Amino acid sequence: MISAEDWKQEQERLDEVTEKLQARIAELEPEVTGLHEQVTGIRKQFWEEVTVNTSTDEDFEETFYSIRQQEALLSERERSHRLRAQQWKSMKRLLSSPYFGRIDFHEDGLGFVEQVYIGVSSFVDADGLRFLVYDWRTPIASMYYDHSPGAAGYDTPGGPITGTMTLKRQYQIREGQLRNVFDTSVTIGDELLQQVLGKGADHQMKSIVATIQKEQNAIIREDKSRMLIVQGAAGSGKTSAALQRVAYLLYTHRERLKADQIVLFSPNPMFNSYVSTVLPELGEENMQQTTFQEYLDYWLGHTFRLEDPFDQIEYVLTEHAGQGYEARVQGIQYKASAAFLQALRNYAERLEQAGMRFQSIRFRDRDLIPAERMEAKFYSYDPSIRMTNRIALLQEWLLRELVSLEKKEREELWVQEELDYLDKDQYAEAFQRLHKDRGVFDFAEQYEEVQERLQGERRPDEADFDYADREEQMLRRMIVKEQFKPLKRSVKRMKFIDMVGLYSQLFAEGETFREITGHAEIPSLWTEICGQTREKLDRLELFYEDATPYLYLKELIEGVRTNTEIRHVFIDEGQDYSLFQYEFLKKMFPRARMTVLGDFGQAIFAQATELYGGDSPLVRLYGEAETNLFRLLRSYRSTREIVEFTRSLLPDGQEIVPFERIGLKPFLCDAGSGERRAARIAEHIAALQAEGFVSIGVVTKTAAESQEAYDLLMSQGCQGLKHVTKNTPSFEQGTLILPVYLAKGVEFDAVLIYDASSRTYHRESERKLFYTACTRAMHRLLLYAAGEWTPFIRELDRSLYEIEEG
Repeated sequence: MISAEDWKQEQERLDEVTEKLQARIAELEPEVTGLHEQVTGIRKQFWEEVTVNTSTDEDFEETFYSIRQQEALLSERERSHRLRAQQWKSMKRLLSSPYFGRIDFHEDGLGFVEQVYIGVSSFVDADGLRFLVYDWRTPIASMYYDHSPGAAGYDTPGGPITGTMTLKRQYQIREGQLRNVFDTSVTIGDELLQQVLGKGADHQMKSIVATIQKEQNAIIREDKSRMLIVQGAAGSGKTSAALQRVAYLLYTHRERLKADQIVLFSPNPMFNSYVSTVLPELGEENMQQTTFQEYLDYWLGHTFRLEDPFDQIEYVLTEHAGQGYEARVQGIQYKASAAFLQALRNYAERLEQAGMRFQSIRFRDRDLIPAERMEAKFYSYDPSIRMTNRIALLQEWLLRELVSLEKKEREELWVQEELDYLDKDQYAEAFQRLHKDRGVFDFAEQYEEVQERLQGERRPDEADFDYADREEQMLRRMIVKEQFKPLKRSVKRMKFIDMVGLYSQLFAEGETFREITGHAEIPSLWTEICGQTREKLDRLELFYEDATPYLYLKELIEGVRTNTEIRHVFIDEGQDYSLFQYEFLKKMFPRARMTVLGDFGQAIFAQATELYGGDSPLVRLYGEAETNLFRLLRSYRSTREIVEFTRSLLPDGQEIVPFERIGLKPFLCDAGSGERRAARIAEHIAALQAEGFVSIGVVTKTAAESQEAYDLLMSQGCQGLKHVTKNTPSFEQGTLILPVYLAKGVEFDAVLIYDASSRTYHRESERKLFYTACTRAMHRLLLYAAGEWTPFIRELDRSLYEIEEG
């Protein structure tokens, strides 16, 4: 703590800043309100202030400039209102807690020491010359996170600044009142971090700007690499650091980077709601948030019924005894591999010589353009032309052919039948549409008709007769054109390519696959994998492991649908993505930098990717020169006792460093039968709720087990239970029952592992799943079993937990 005199001075300065904030808010409020009213008024009166007259060129020009003038006025008022409103919101945010840190810095060559107070946004004195509060993202504020008192410095656009830090101080301010002040020689003093981490879990993630650690700050401010990989232990703050990184990027590059140019791929929709308040809390708009499954549904959902990753993991966890299980698991792993990626590339190259498949364009139960004719045309192009360019040439040819066929179709009998069934209203409407939509071709016909009449080459009676004939031709043209629109639309959408057939062709048999992919290595159960895949494709369904390879092959053939607007892609739980998915994202967002966060210790999906190390496919994605790797080994989420227990579950877990926050050891309850176990869990939930824990997670292995737990606990009269499924839209506080794969990325005050017996967790492949479940706990971890404990617990040192025998 600081001296009484220092405390008095700090309180006086806080009162001064609070007073100036209140004055600035009072000053801005009428401006914000007034500008808002002006904008609303201009919008309402926009057309009243504009005289629209297009009678002459001069009138049209005057109207144009009048509109432009009103538009410019509206734009200026909206910009002013936006800036003032932003300032006003920043001041309101600062009011209850203007700053959280201070450093005193003596810059080399200057004769004074500057006091730098740091908060969530900047606040400048009325004269505009003195910073009362510096935004945490400013270059000078980086010293607060990176340095201890002594030699210090920071980088600026004009070069590095060096000097001496003479003081580092941290504050807890609530509602304008000074609660605690700490002087420290490290980034964040244990006292402050202990208090922050000791709080209960919330239903939404909060900003960590007041407690950013040095290693997290390096991630937040890294601004050079194309690929940033963060391998972080459970609870190491990697997701929090990534969200602060987004805020930092938006602040640093505010002139050229907007929130909608950043996209976050989350592990599930519920997680999106969990992190949705962090950026608004820091005064920034939320970035785009989605899941990779939503992306797949967007591109493939109209063709296939897609399996999602949660159904896939349910299969892997529950169907061990089912027929074809080993083949399916082999298929999942192979279809996520670099070998299969290369096989698809080889396949696409081979299709340039032979094997392309097309779908005939059919019209009224007949082939207008047969698939064989398309194939012949495709392979008639110069073999040196790339696949995607040949497809584009074929597409152009098909559209020309449809135009020609459309003209011939006008004389078919069915067109006359359509004409005969037109009633008067339809006829009048069609005739009106024809005249309204007449294009250049019709204009030319009119011109020729006028010329013929002027030159006496057409008699009036012939003209009248010819007009009726032309009227019929115009109606025929309209009818056929409407019928051909879907055909042209399907050609523009590349529907003439038999993509299902092309992908299915890969799984004909082992020797065929080797031949068409350059003698690629295949799994031992390839024949069974092929049968499973073809069976799905025949029903227009896709396994989850097939969705991205299918989409990747589609892009190799049709061309990549790129999004050049996105500049930063963030991927959470990155270890659960396959190499295919990373390759696809790289192609889809060619101008984007990528930040990948994950923990290979929580790699619970069969297609998991190693994030860290020279052999990581992520390092190869952009190359070592464009890649920066960070490791976060200190775990802040859980108490020391819980971290020591959970890190012992992993072979290399001892490198994980617990934060010194003391609590109770994990508690093991040998509960006997299922009903007795449910009764004990209900008792413990009630006790935890009585202690004040408001966020409790009952974590199960599978969805079926979570349903069982919910039903049993409800029968025990357990209060406030919420059953979470893959369709749950948002994360809420309370007592949640959920499978472990939906708990990834979130945390609870207390976690109760519903069944930690060897019956549920006994395979080595389930070790990381069990570790993930246990690491969700912040303050309490309780585990239950009806029978023998999982071998993951039996192999632990007995001193790491307390146990209650049944």
